[in-house]
Amino acid sequence: MQQLSKLLDIMARLRHPETGCEWDRRQTFATIAPYTIEEAYEVADAIHRGDTEGLKDELGDLLLQVVFHARMAEEAGDFDFEDVAAAIGDKLERRHPHIFGDGAPADEASVRRNWEAIKAAEREERHGASASLLDGIPRALPALKQAQKLAGRAAGAGFDWPDAAGVRRKIDEELAELDRELEAGDRPGIEDEIGDLFFSLVNLARHTGVDAEAAAAAANRKFERRFRALEAAATAQGASVAALDAAELEDLWQAVKAEEGAGRRR
Repeated sequence: MQQLSKLLDIMARLRHPETGCEWDRRQTFATIAPYTIEEAYEVADAIHRGDTEGLKDELGDLLLQVVFHARMAEEAGDFDFEDVAAAIGDKLERRHPHIFGDGAPADEASVRRNWEAIKAAEREERHGASASLLDGIPRALPALKQAQKLAGRAAGAGFDWPDAAGVRRKIDEELAELDRELEAGDRPGIEDEIGDLFFSLVNLARHTGVDAEAAAAAANRKFERRFRALEAAATAQGASVAALDAAELEDLWQAVKAEEGAGRRR
């Protein structure tokens, strides 16, 4: 707690209206928000790389974001860091009645159902009679993550396919609709159908227990890894990627994939 108090004092000095740092003083919630999102991604990246030392630093950077926002709110007379900590502590206790309340011990499925029911009650209390199942899903989330949450909320009310096979048929339907728009050359229609296809793929991921955002990120990393290997293979042949024709690039790509598969089997 001593170090946390020190951090809060540092932020107060940085934001001091007369003697603080000019850059820190002119920031607002809106200008700091992009940094908050970026730091959260850097935390996730350190975890993915297994870099525990880096994770310590990135968690510190993310904590700074919380302290920064809390300080600006305190200056506005809205809330302070203590209120933030109290709010999350109260929320955790409220959402874990089987631990902190009178609820009986529960299995994981029951805990999840109770969690969602408590969250639904919180949304209704906050939004009143106009509460929607979709309230509280941040619009700033990455699109795939947001889609999975939207579909999951709707599924909780029974608005869903009965199984993954139904979603798979929907994907075929969306592909057929996309083909028609491609043939017509209708750019807005193409964009719309590609969006529908993404949403259907997200639902297939949800039905099969796959995190769509994580799957897409893994595919990105796989492509980057293989393309870098392709570049290295081209260089070893005394050529650049740009100098190779489509057939040569395809041969190198298949060789990279085969080598990667052989490496996993060794």
